[in-house]
This record gives sequence, C-alpha cells and structure tokens, in this order.
Amino acid sequence: MPFESRRAKLVVDEETRAWLQSVSVSYTVAAAHVERAKVLLAYAQGESISAIARDLGTNRPKVERTIDRALHFGVDAALDDLPRPGRPREISEEARVWVVDLACQKPKDLGYPEELWTTSRLAAHVRKYCVEAGHPSLVNLGRGTVSKILAEHKLRPHKVKYYLERRDPEFERKKAEVLHVYRNVAVLRAEQEAGEEPQMVAILSYDEKPGIQAIGNVAPDLPPVPGKYRSVARDHEYKRHGTLSLLCGIDLLTGELLARVEEKHRSREFVAWLKDVDAHYPEDWKIRIILDNHSAHISKETQRYLATVPNRFEFTFTPKHGSWLNLIEIFFSKLARTLLRGIRVDSKSELKERMLAYLTELNETPVVFRWKYGMDEVA
Repeated sequence: MPFESRRAKLVVDEETRAWLQSVSVSYTVAAAHVERAKVLLAYAQGESISAIARDLGTNRPKVERTIDRALHFGVDAALDDLPRPGRPREISEEARVWVVDLACQKPKDLGYPEELWTTSRLAAHVRKYCVEAGHPSLVNLGRGTVSKILAEHKLRPHKVKYYLERRDPEFERKKAEVLHVYRNVAVLRAEQEAGEEPQMVAILSYDEKPGIQAIGNVAPDLPPVPGKYRSVARDHEYKRHGTLSLLCGIDLLTGELLARVEEKHRSREFVAWLKDVDAHYPEDWKIRIILDNHSAHISKETQRYLATVPNRFEFTFTPKHGSWLNLIEIFFSKLARTLLRGIRVDSKSELKERMLAYLTELNETPVVFRWKYGMDEVA
C-alpha cells in the first residue's frame, strides 16, 4: 500500500485555501513559505507526494515534513520553521564574551599589522590564545562561527563608519552668527519685495573649489546611435592637463555670481577677488561675506589689503568643519553635477573659458538661494 494512503487527508476551508493561494504567488514573503503553501494546496487537492515533489523540483522528505506539520500543528504552523533540538552549545557564554571583547579591540594593539579585523584573523588569534585565556572550547573555532558570534552581538569590526567630531569650542556661537546673517538676508529680501528702499549693503557667501581637473581625451567620443548605442562611448585612457581653482561668491540678495578662475587659491588670488568685489559694488556700500577659516582669508597679505579699504568688508567665519553652513556649497554641488560632470577639454585655458561662460550664462538669469535650516532658532 502506498505511503500516501496511510497519511490523513488535509482538509482546508475556503478562507484558508484563499490565504494559501495568496501566499503561493507572493513576491514579498520568504521563498520557503511560498513553496510550503504550494505543497499544502496541492496535497489538499489530492495530489500525491511524489507528484508534488516532482512538480516543485524538490524531494519527498521535504514535502512530507510540510504535510506532517500541517496535519499535527495546523496550516499556519506548517509554513514556519519549527524549532529544532540540535546539539547543545559547546561554546560557553563566557567564551563568546571573550571573542566579542577581542573584536572590540584593534588588531594592531595585539601585535598584528592590520588596522581592522577579518574573521579569519580573529579566528586564528582566538585559536592561538584560547587555552591560555581559559576557553579551551574555542580551540577549533572557525571563521563561520566567529561571524555568527559577531552577528549575535550586532558587531561589524571589519567596517568603518565615519563621524565628525566638533573640534571648534566656539561652534555654536559661530553657527549662530552665520544664521543671523541668513536671517538678515531674509529680512532685507522681504523689504525689497515690499517695495521699500534697498539698504546699502551686499551680502555674499564665498568659498574656493580647488583641484578642478582639466582632463582631455586621447580618442574622440562616439555619439549615441538610436537602436544601437544608448550612450556616449569614451576611451578609457585620458590626458591630464593640470588643475584650476574656482574662487566664487554668490550675492545672497540677487543671486549674482562673482567669480575668478585661477591656477591656485593663495592670498594673492583671494585679494584679487576682493578687489573685483570692491569694484562691483558702489563705494558707499557695506560688503558682508560668509567664508571659512582658510589661511588665505586671514593672512597678512589679506589683512594689508583690508587695511587699505577700511570699513568696506565685514567677514563672518563659519566654524571649523562647518562648511555645510556656507550656502555657496549648494552652488558648488550643482556645478559638479552639471558642467563638470564628465567634462573633457584640450587644455586648462579651454576649461577656464567654459567655466566662465557657464557662470556668465547663470548670471543672465540668476537664482536666489534661500537658507532655511535653523532659521527658527534666530527668528
């Protein structure tokens, strides 16, 4: 007598059958649950275990286990894995804690050249010193078991997650000063929109973008071809022509960009930019600039120039590691995603010309950037 005839039939009501049907075609539940739902549906319809195993591309024991669980514990329980007795833990909790403690140390502090652990290196260290540390159960520890122990404690000592320590003791004060400038910009802009007489002040956000590479092709780019090549084809090799620096400030009231493209970004280039700004605005205007603490901004050469135009400029410095407070960074991000993305040139002079042409085009329809973060703090 076939084995199937000695096994009870599986009787499911319409609601359970509909639920199994939805699970069997789901793309969001576990694959094992989908397969078990198909097994139960087929068995409830009277198919044999051999036929079910053949149709699903699996084996008889797996099908039998699913059906037996459904008959003994119910259809719901049959879809989930039942706990298995298995072997008792051979590695004590104290030994596991010792492994975790080692993982929380750096390999270099234990005499190894590596900075970060690998599971192989950690397992080898454990095997070497486990008896001496009083944990002989770890003498045959493998890297797979190390991975399981680390996963249980949610540790990933082979990974590095970066953070930024605030090294400026006056961070909050400097941040507040920058936000007050942005608040002042919002007030001035509101007055302008209301038709009031504009105040004699210009407020700029300034920074440098150094190291812009002038890269040239060694072979011409190939254009896309409809139905054949979807994108531009480019030779992997390229020429380096050098780098340029963009010194740029954005007028926070008008959106106008005031920029220079230079070979470097030293004090003399910064002073040259200041002179351009000085010539751009009326002589009786106050010019306020948000900028970072780059050495060129506070150098003796810069100070000497500022002494020749007393009360003309007023600097507000962002805190150290607080470049995100400088609104010009938003424009630099846009520049990198538009003009500079994939750009190829034959020389640095061509790169300079194209950058200046891009800035001129933007100034024809300037965009006013509005700072919003933290404004409630200074309202």
